[in-house]
Amino acid sequence: MKVTQIRENFLKFFESKGHQVVSSSPVVPGDDPTLLFTNAGMNQFKDVFLGFDKRPYTRATTAQKCIRAGGKHNDLDNVGYTARHHTFFEMLGNFSFGDYFKRDAISYAWELLTTVYKLPADKLWVTVYAEDDEAYDIWAKEVGVPTERIIRIGDNKGARYASDNFWMMGDTGPCGPCTEIFYDHGEDIPGGPPGSPEEDGDRYIEIWNNVFMQFNRDEARLSVDLQERRILHQVTTSIQGLVS
Repeated sequence: MKVTQIRENFLKFFESKGHQVVSSSPVVPGDDPTLLFTNAGMNQFKDVFLGFDKRPYTRATTAQKCIRAGGKHNDLDNVGYTARHHTFFEMLGNFSFGDYFKRDAISYAWELLTTVYKLPADKLWVTVYAEDDEAYDIWAKEVGVPTERIIRIGDNKGARYASDNFWMMGDTGPCGPCTEIFYDHGEDIPGGPPGSPEEDGDRYIEIWNNVFMQFNRDEARLSVDLQERRILHQVTTSIQGLVS
């Protein structure tokens, strides 16, 4: 399947689920001093997540051009050394603004990967934030992923919420726990599953990241619970290896 087909199938799938197809925003943000470059599909919706802006739709899907060459999401040191890092790439995403949340986000991801892209289910592994029992139960009890292929990842980077499964846009801004999907390329490729000492190998490659936008991190590094403010949002970023 070619890149154009992957992109087209993604946007059509989410359009069929009631999402508005929204154009990619500029790679150099014009109104966000916290970012040097657009590094994720959710950037253009930042004010929507925080409740400062309102769109005429509650679901959106994009093919966002991204640059990760500075700031928190800097992939320069990894380009050329792994099979999954780029500085300039296209991130496909689906977004919900106060509409659906974990259950539908996970269901959509699984449906697209296994029925549209026809990836074998037994090749897919899942990670969840260690404290996110809800996401774990959805994967195990509703989707039916075997528990041995669902891995809890805690605060593994030396600080509270500093985790591969707790996503932050930058030093400030919307953030929250996430659940990722990995494809197993087989035992002939070096590397271990996520969370293992061999996780930097290329056997298990992340192909999807559901980010559950529940908090906002301010300059004092305090998280405001968006759910307590009755602003319940979700953003999904996926298939991050598409080069434009």
